[in-house]
Amino acid sequence: MTTDDGTAETLAAMGPRLRAAREQRGATLTGVSRATGISMSTLSRIETGRRKPTLEVLLQLAKAYGASLDELAGTAPAAGAAPHIPPRQRAGDDKVVLPLTPYVGGLHAHKHVLPALDAPPARPRQSSHDGHEWLCVLYGRLWLALGEQDLVLSAGEMAEFDTRTAHGVANAGSDGPVEYLIMFGPQGERPRPRTPALGHRAPRS
Repeated sequence: MTTDDGTAETLAAMGPRLRAAREQRGATLTGVSRATGISMSTLSRIETGRRKPTLEVLLQLAKAYGASLDELAGTAPAAGAAPHIPPRQRAGDDKVVLPLTPYVGGLHAHKHVLPALDAPPARPRQSSHDGHEWLCVLYGRLWLALGEQDLVLSAGEMAEFDTRTAHGVANAGSDGPVEYLIMFGPQGERPRPRTPALGHRAPRS
C-alpha cells in the first residue's frame, strides 16, 4: 500500500530523528533501555531503520526524552519558522530528500536519507548535468561513483565535484541508513570559504 501524504517519508526519517533526540540529551542506549523497558536491540534496530517503532514505543520514548510525538516525527511547527517544505521521495528509489532552501536560483541545499539495505548494493546509477556539487556525509557510509572512480565516504568526510562528470550514490553498508547534505550550484556556483588557510595568519590592520 502506498501513501502520498508524507507518511513514508516521515517513517523513513524517524530512526535518525530518534537517535538525534537521544544524543542531544546525552543518553545512551543502555540508559534509555533501563528507563523505558525497551530492549537495546530493539532501540538500535529502530534508530538504524531496520524496524518501525510502534505507537506504544514512540509514547515511551517521547516521555523519556521529554518531547512530543510531533517533535519526534519532525512535524511540529517551529515558532517564526519559514513555511514547512515537506520531504519528497525521488521517483524510482527510496531516497528521502528534504529541501533546505525554498528559493529559486543560486546554491541549493538538501538533506538526503538513503534507507538501510537488506542486500549488497549494485554500483550506483550515474548521471551528468551542468553544475557543481558539494556533499558531506553525516551518518553511515556513502558510495560515490564519480566517473571511473569509486569512493566510500564515512561520517564527516566530504566530496566536491563538477556535475558534468557522471556521478551517482548508494548506501555502501548494511548497518543502517545514510544521511548526507548536498549543496548544489546549477550554474557552477560554489561555497566560498572566508577563513584563512591553516598555518597562515591574517594580515594585521
